[in-house]
Amino acid sequence: MNFEWGVFWEYLFRPSSVYLHGLWLTLSISVISQGFGTLLGLFIALARISKHHILQVSARIFVWGFRGTPLLVQIVFIYTGLAAANIFRFEDINLGFAVLPGNMQAGILALTLNEAAYMAEIIRAGINSVAIGQTEASKSLGMTYGLYMRRIILPQAARVVVPPLGNEFNSMLKNTTLLSVIGVPELLLATQMVTSVTFRVFELYMVVACYYLTLTTLWGFVQQRLESRYGDPAAAASRKLGSKGYRRLFGFGQTGERR
Repeated sequence: MNFEWGVFWEYLFRPSSVYLHGLWLTLSISVISQGFGTLLGLFIALARISKHHILQVSARIFVWGFRGTPLLVQIVFIYTGLAAANIFRFEDINLGFAVLPGNMQAGILALTLNEAAYMAEIIRAGINSVAIGQTEASKSLGMTYGLYMRRIILPQAARVVVPPLGNEFNSMLKNTTLLSVIGVPELLLATQMVTSVTFRVFELYMVVACYYLTLTTLWGFVQQRLESRYGDPAAAASRKLGSKGYRRLFGFGQTGERR
Protein backbone atom coordinates (compact mmCIF):
# COMPACT_ATOMS: atom_id res chain seq x y z
CA MET A 1 0.00 0.00 0.00
CA ASN A 2 1.33 3.39 -1.02
CA PHE A 3 0.07 5.83 1.59
CA GLU A 4 0.69 9.47 0.62
CA TRP A 5 1.20 11.35 3.87
CA GLY A 6 1.46 14.61 1.95
CA VAL A 7 -2.08 14.17 0.59
CA PHE A 8 -3.40 13.26 4.03
CA TRP A 9 -1.90 16.30 5.80
CA GLU A 10 -2.83 18.61 2.93
CA TYR A 11 -6.54 17.77 3.02
CA LEU A 12 -6.62 17.48 6.80
CA PHE A 13 -5.26 20.97 7.51
CA ARG A 14 -6.01 22.71 4.20
CA PRO A 15 -9.37 21.29 3.12
CA SER A 16 -10.74 22.25 -0.27
CA SER A 17 -13.92 24.28 -0.73
CA VAL A 18 -15.80 21.04 -1.45
CA TYR A 19 -14.79 19.69 1.96
CA LEU A 20 -15.69 22.92 3.73
CA HIS A 21 -19.08 23.03 2.03
CA GLY A 22 -19.72 19.42 3.05
CA LEU A 23 -18.70 20.19 6.63
CA TRP A 24 -21.03 23.20 6.71
CA LEU A 25 -23.94 21.10 5.41
CA THR A 26 -23.25 18.36 7.95
CA LEU A 27 -23.36 20.82 10.85
CA SER A 28 -26.36 22.75 9.49
CA ILE A 29 -28.46 19.68 8.77
CA SER A 30 -27.58 18.18 12.18
CA VAL A 31 -28.61 21.29 14.11
CA ILE A 32 -31.82 21.85 12.13
CA SER A 33 -32.91 18.21 12.24
CA GLN A 34 -32.11 17.86 15.95
CA GLY A 35 -33.95 21.06 16.78
CA PHE A 36 -37.11 20.19 14.86
CA GLY A 37 -36.90 16.55 16.00
CA THR A 38 -36.74 17.57 19.65
CA LEU A 39 -39.67 19.97 19.29
CA LEU A 40 -41.79 17.40 17.46
CA GLY A 41 -40.73 14.75 19.96
CA LEU A 42 -42.04 16.94 22.78
CA PHE A 43 -45.52 17.09 21.23
CA ILE A 44 -45.50 13.35 20.54
CA ALA A 45 -44.45 12.66 24.14
CA LEU A 46 -47.32 14.82 25.40
CA ALA A 47 -49.67 12.94 23.08
CA ARG A 48 -48.46 9.60 24.48
CA ILE A 49 -49.28 10.61 28.05
CA SER A 50 -52.51 12.31 27.02
CA LYS A 51 -55.88 11.03 28.23
CA HIS A 52 -57.23 11.17 24.66
CA HIS A 53 -57.18 7.67 23.21
CA ILE A 54 -56.77 8.79 19.59
CA LEU A 55 -53.73 10.91 20.44
CA GLN A 56 -52.19 8.07 22.42
CA VAL A 57 -52.67 5.53 19.64
CA SER A 58 -51.43 7.91 16.94
CA ALA A 59 -48.29 8.71 18.94
CA ARG A 60 -47.64 5.02 19.64
CA ILE A 61 -47.95 4.14 15.96
CA PHE A 62 -45.60 6.97 14.99
CA VAL A 63 -42.94 5.89 17.48
CA TRP A 64 -43.38 2.22 16.59
CA GLY A 65 -43.03 2.90 12.85
CA PHE A 66 -40.01 5.18 12.91
CA ARG A 67 -38.11 3.32 15.62
CA GLY A 68 -38.80 -0.04 14.03
CA THR A 69 -37.51 0.70 10.53
CA PRO A 70 -33.97 1.63 9.41
CA LEU A 71 -33.22 5.32 8.98
CA LEU A 72 -31.73 4.65 5.55
CA VAL A 73 -35.00 3.08 4.39
CA GLN A 74 -36.92 6.09 5.69
CA ILE A 75 -34.67 8.51 3.80
CA VAL A 76 -35.01 6.67 0.50
CA PHE A 77 -38.75 6.14 0.99
CA ILE A 78 -39.45 9.81 1.70
CA TYR A 79 -37.35 11.13 -1.18
CA THR A 80 -37.67 8.41 -3.83
CA GLY A 81 -40.67 6.34 -2.80
CA LEU A 82 -43.13 9.21 -2.47
CA ALA A 83 -42.05 10.64 -5.82
CA ALA A 84 -42.27 7.25 -7.56
CA ALA A 85 -45.83 6.80 -6.27
CA ASN A 86 -46.77 10.33 -7.41
CA ILE A 87 -47.69 11.20 -3.82
CA PHE A 88 -45.22 14.04 -3.29
CA ARG A 89 -42.14 15.29 -5.06
CA PHE A 90 -39.62 17.55 -3.34
CA GLU A 91 -38.86 20.57 -5.50
CA ASP A 92 -36.10 23.12 -4.96
CA ILE A 93 -37.16 26.11 -2.87
CA ASN A 94 -35.69 29.55 -3.45
CA LEU A 95 -35.25 31.23 -0.07
CA GLY A 96 -33.98 34.48 -1.58
CA PHE A 97 -30.51 34.22 -0.10
CA ALA A 98 -30.07 30.55 -1.04
CA VAL A 99 -31.74 27.65 -2.80
CA LEU A 100 -32.82 24.68 -0.68
CA PRO A 101 -32.60 21.57 -2.90
CA GLY A 102 -35.36 18.99 -2.82
CA ASN A 103 -33.08 16.16 -1.71
CA MET A 104 -31.89 18.22 1.25
CA GLN A 105 -35.48 18.94 2.25
CA ALA A 106 -36.26 15.23 2.16
CA GLY A 107 -33.14 14.43 4.15
CA ILE A 108 -33.93 16.96 6.88
CA LEU A 109 -37.52 15.72 7.05
CA ALA A 110 -36.43 12.09 7.38
CA LEU A 111 -33.86 12.88 10.06
CA THR A 112 -36.39 15.04 11.91
CA LEU A 113 -39.13 12.40 11.93
CA ASN A 114 -36.72 9.66 12.97
CA GLU A 115 -35.24 11.77 15.73
CA ALA A 116 -38.71 12.80 16.93
CA ALA A 117 -39.59 9.15 17.56
CA TYR A 118 -36.55 8.67 19.81
CA MET A 119 -36.84 12.05 21.52
CA ALA A 120 -40.52 11.38 22.27
CA GLU A 121 -39.56 8.36 24.38
CA ILE A 122 -36.71 10.25 26.05
CA ILE A 123 -38.94 13.19 26.94
CA ARG A 124 -41.76 10.89 28.08
CA ALA A 125 -39.36 9.12 30.41
CA GLY A 126 -38.23 12.50 31.75
CA ILE A 127 -41.81 13.60 32.41
CA ASN A 128 -42.62 10.29 34.11
CA SER A 129 -39.58 10.73 36.36
CA VAL A 130 -41.16 13.78 38.01
CA ALA A 131 -43.05 12.84 41.15
CA ILE A 132 -46.82 12.65 40.68
CA GLY A 133 -47.21 14.89 43.70
CA GLN A 134 -45.84 17.79 41.65
CA THR A 135 -48.77 17.48 39.24
CA GLU A 136 -51.31 17.12 42.01
CA ALA A 137 -49.93 20.14 43.84
CA SER A 138 -50.04 22.20 40.64
CA LYS A 139 -53.66 21.25 40.02
CA SER A 140 -54.59 22.10 43.60
CA LEU A 141 -53.22 25.60 42.99
CA GLY A 142 -55.55 25.98 40.02
CA MET A 143 -52.83 25.86 37.37
CA THR A 144 -53.87 24.80 33.89
CA TYR A 145 -52.30 21.81 32.11
CA GLY A 146 -50.18 24.00 29.86
CA LEU A 147 -49.06 26.21 32.73
CA TYR A 148 -47.89 23.50 35.13
CA MET A 149 -46.30 21.54 32.30
CA ARG A 150 -44.31 24.59 31.20
CA ARG A 151 -43.36 25.87 34.65
CA ILE A 152 -43.26 22.79 36.89
CA ILE A 153 -42.97 19.47 35.06
CA LEU A 154 -40.84 20.15 31.97
CA PRO A 155 -38.08 22.10 33.79
CA GLN A 156 -37.63 19.16 36.18
CA ALA A 157 -37.87 16.62 33.35
CA ALA A 158 -35.10 18.49 31.51
CA ARG A 159 -32.58 17.20 34.07
CA VAL A 160 -33.28 13.67 32.87
CA VAL A 161 -33.61 14.60 29.20
CA VAL A 162 -30.36 16.57 28.76
CA PRO A 163 -27.85 13.66 28.89
CA PRO A 164 -29.58 11.44 26.28
CA LEU A 165 -30.35 14.53 24.20
CA GLY A 166 -26.62 15.16 23.93
CA ASN A 167 -26.07 11.56 22.87
CA GLU A 168 -28.78 11.87 20.23
CA PHE A 169 -27.07 14.90 18.69
CA ASN A 170 -23.81 12.99 18.63
CA SER A 171 -25.58 10.27 16.65
CA MET A 172 -27.21 12.87 14.42
CA LEU A 173 -23.80 14.17 13.32
CA LYS A 174 -22.93 10.68 12.11
CA ASN A 175 -26.36 9.87 10.67
CA THR A 176 -26.07 12.73 8.19
CA THR A 177 -23.72 10.49 6.19
CA LEU A 178 -26.79 8.47 5.15
CA LEU A 179 -28.03 11.45 3.12
CA SER A 180 -25.28 10.78 0.62
CA VAL A 181 -27.48 8.07 -0.91
CA ILE A 182 -29.93 10.72 -2.15
CA GLY A 183 -27.22 13.06 -3.37
CA VAL A 184 -26.91 15.54 -0.49
CA PRO A 185 -23.28 16.76 -0.67
CA GLU A 186 -22.54 16.46 3.04
CA LEU A 187 -19.09 15.55 4.31
CA LEU A 188 -19.07 11.91 3.15
CA LEU A 189 -20.34 12.63 -0.36
CA ALA A 190 -17.94 15.57 -0.59
CA THR A 191 -15.12 13.13 0.18
CA GLN A 192 -16.35 10.76 -2.52
CA MET A 193 -16.38 13.63 -5.00
CA VAL A 194 -12.77 14.51 -4.16
CA THR A 195 -11.60 10.88 -4.33
CA SER A 196 -13.10 10.54 -7.81
CA VAL A 197 -10.69 13.27 -8.94
CA THR A 198 -7.57 12.52 -6.89
CA PHE A 199 -7.91 8.70 -6.70
CA ARG A 200 -6.46 8.90 -3.16
CA VAL A 201 -9.26 6.92 -1.53
CA PHE A 202 -7.58 5.63 1.65
CA GLU A 203 -5.98 8.95 2.56
CA LEU A 204 -9.14 10.97 2.04
CA TYR A 205 -11.37 8.57 3.96
CA MET A 206 -8.85 8.80 6.78
CA VAL A 207 -9.27 12.57 6.62
CA VAL A 208 -13.08 12.43 6.78
CA ALA A 209 -12.86 9.97 9.69
CA CYS A 210 -10.65 12.48 11.52
CA TYR A 211 -13.17 15.24 10.81
CA TYR A 212 -16.05 13.25 12.28
CA LEU A 213 -13.94 12.20 15.25
CA THR A 214 -13.09 15.85 15.89
CA LEU A 215 -16.74 16.93 15.65
CA THR A 216 -18.00 14.26 18.04
CA THR A 217 -15.12 14.84 20.47
CA LEU A 218 -15.75 18.58 20.60
CA TRP A 219 -19.45 17.94 21.09
CA GLY A 220 -18.55 15.55 23.92
CA PHE A 221 -16.97 18.41 25.86
CA VAL A 222 -19.97 20.66 25.13
CA GLN A 223 -22.31 17.92 26.32
CA GLN A 224 -20.30 17.58 29.52
CA ARG A 225 -20.77 21.28 30.25
CA LEU A 226 -24.49 21.10 29.46
CA GLU A 227 -24.96 18.15 31.79
CA SER A 228 -23.05 19.91 34.56
CA ARG A 229 -25.22 23.00 34.18
CA TYR A 230 -28.68 21.61 33.36
CA GLY A 231 -28.53 17.90 34.21
CA ASP A 232 -29.44 16.07 37.39
CA PRO A 233 -27.14 17.40 40.15
CA ALA A 234 -27.15 14.05 41.98
CA ALA A 235 -26.14 12.16 38.85
CA ALA A 236 -23.47 14.73 38.04
CA ALA A 237 -22.06 14.43 41.56
CA SER A 238 -21.97 10.66 41.34
CA ARG A 239 -20.00 10.84 38.08
CA LYS A 240 -17.53 13.33 39.63
CA LEU A 241 -16.33 14.45 36.25
CA GLY A 242 -14.80 17.74 37.29
CA SER A 243 -12.09 18.67 34.82
CA LYS A 244 -11.54 15.06 33.75
CA GLY A 245 -14.24 14.86 31.11
CA TYR A 246 -11.75 13.12 28.82
CA ARG A 247 -12.20 9.97 30.94
CA ARG A 248 -15.79 9.76 29.84
CA LEU A 249 -15.00 10.41 26.18
CA PHE A 250 -12.60 7.48 26.07
CA GLY A 251 -14.76 5.16 28.21
CA PHE A 252 -12.70 5.21 31.41
CA GLY A 253 -13.96 5.36 34.96
CA GLN A 254 -12.48 7.31 37.82
CA THR A 255 -9.71 4.76 38.37
CA GLY A 256 -8.74 4.71 34.72
CA GLU A 257 -10.28 1.29 34.14
CA ARG A 258 -12.68 0.64 31.33
CA ARG A 259 -16.27 0.27 32.44
